[in-house]
Amino acid sequence: MQQDHSPQRMPAIFVGHGSPMLALEDSSVTRTLAQMGRQILDKFGKPKAILMVSAHWYKAANLIQKSPHPKQVFDMYGFPRELYEVKYEPEGCDELSDAVLAMQALDAKIDNTWGIDHGTWTPLIHLFPDADIPIVQLSVNGVIGPKQCYEIGKQLSQLRDQGFLIMGSGNVVHNLREVEWENAHGTPQAEAFNDFIVQAVERRDDEAVVNFAQHPLGRYAVPTPDHFLPLLYILGASEGEKPTIYNKVCNLGTMAMTSFVFQGEEF
Repeated sequence: MQQDHSPQRMPAIFVGHGSPMLALEDSSVTRTLAQMGRQILDKFGKPKAILMVSAHWYKAANLIQKSPHPKQVFDMYGFPRELYEVKYEPEGCDELSDAVLAMQALDAKIDNTWGIDHGTWTPLIHLFPDADIPIVQLSVNGVIGPKQCYEIGKQLSQLRDQGFLIMGSGNVVHNLREVEWENAHGTPQAEAFNDFIVQAVERRDDEAVVNFAQHPLGRYAVPTPDHFLPLLYILGASEGEKPTIYNKVCNLGTMAMTSFVFQGEEF
């Protein structure tokens, strides 16, 4: 009998990245991210590449990188010098970029003016510290609605069968105007909204998540959609699959670090 060498279907992941200082932290959150990475590699093997939808590439179109060596972007200001010395420089992946470009419904365009931003490298330095998995970033499209972001995720789902890991990086709760830098926990409002989203994702009530703005705390928890929308891409890419939940914690008052792994069964 001929052995099947087809790639194993990869998971879809949403990761909460919070402050850029995550890259330098040794905490329960970062140790959990490291655990997630080890479990993924142990169960699925190394992905051919990662398609990353980062909150920090928020554009008015579907843009995709196609570069052999995407640059590391230090898109944050006023942090300690050590943060700007962190090196995370994976290769790109033309095969993945071309697969996205071939999806006519996305009408994606190549854009190499950006790079690997801190929404990508600050969690990945813990998840996959060797930087030996190629990365391609796909922009968050800021001129379409939440439902359309979800539909793009459904289009992307097929990439998982080709050995590509799909990731979104943002935060379920992200309110910089109300951040409490000395607060190691979340405000009651942040905790309540985070609980609402986690429960909706657990029961796969995707419609409730897509309609997050209708929640009484939606404006407080998500004053701008950039950090929330990556979750909708991942929900679309994992439609019907149950999540395994990691880092269900809030910090800095108004940041939720909640992360989800979807892989068809409990992880």
